[in-house]
Formats: sequence, structure tokens, C-alpha cells
Amino acid sequence: MFEMKRLSKEAVTAALQKAERYRLLNEPSEAESICRDVLQVDPGNAEARVALLLALTDQFGSGVGSGSELTAARAVLAELTDPYHRAYYGGIICERWAKALFHRHALGSGDVVHHWLAEAMKLYEAAEGLRRPGDDDAILRWNACARLLERHPELLTPRNEGLGGPITSE
Repeated sequence: MFEMKRLSKEAVTAALQKAERYRLLNEPSEAESICRDVLQVDPGNAEARVALLLALTDQFGSGVGSGSELTAARAVLAELTDPYHRAYYGGIICERWAKALFHRHALGSGDVVHHWLAEAMKLYEAAEGLRRPGDDDAILRWNACARLLERHPELLTPRNEGLGGPITSE
């Protein structure tokens, strides 16, 4: 295959700004590529890891059948060292995977979607306990999951009502 060209260290900041712009333009594969270039020259760059994780989750809706994006996002999550980030972005992965499955409208997918939303909510609760003062992002995400469940009662079947019981991810 091809040998990738290396980004200069001086270009890292501008490249990360460009990756964010590509995400906002709904071109997550471009953002993913940029983040991988940044991590090639600056492997410890936490901002690039987070941006890569988000770019991967932005792609969940396009290839939800294979699960390769989910696997890749989880691999990046495992490289995050901050406990808050691991919990918060773990919740992001679960929430976005649930929404991708939900939007497929597959017959009988309600239990699976509920499982992933419940897992996201557990991770957001963990992140809430680790957050810095004034950082309520985990609370906002938890509320978004709760509202999705409230708007779609078909996701709350008698087997999974109330979000009780232990839930484990794949």
C-alpha cells in the first residue's frame, strides 16, 4: 500500500482545527484521517484522541451493520488516560451506537437500543461523579438519553423498564 506522509509537529494545532471543521461539515472520515496524521507525529495528544473518537462515532450511522466503527472507537477509548474522559466518552460511544441502531428501525431492536442507552446513562452517571465544577456535559447527555426513552415508549418494554439491573456492553 502507500506509505503515509508525515505531518510536521508545527502543523498539529492547525490540523486539529481543520479536523473539527470537517466534523462540523459532516465529513467525519476526513476528520478521522487528520486525527490519525496528528497521532502519528504526536502519539500522546489527548485532544487528537478525543477528536478521533468523535469522528469515528460520527460514522456510526453509515456502517452500523459491521460494527467496525464501534470496535475502532472503543480501541481509542481504551487509550484515554483521564477517568472522566473514559467515562464520558464511553457514554458518547454507547449513546451514538444506540441512536444509529434506533435510526435503522430494525424489527425487534428496541431491547438492544435500550441496552445501549442504559449503558450510556450509567457511564454518564460515573462521569458526573468525576467532573470538574461547572462541567455538566455528562448531565446534559444523561438527560438527552432519558428524553429519547421517554419519547419512544416502545424502548421501555416490561423486560427493561426502569433501567434497573446490571447491564454490560459487548
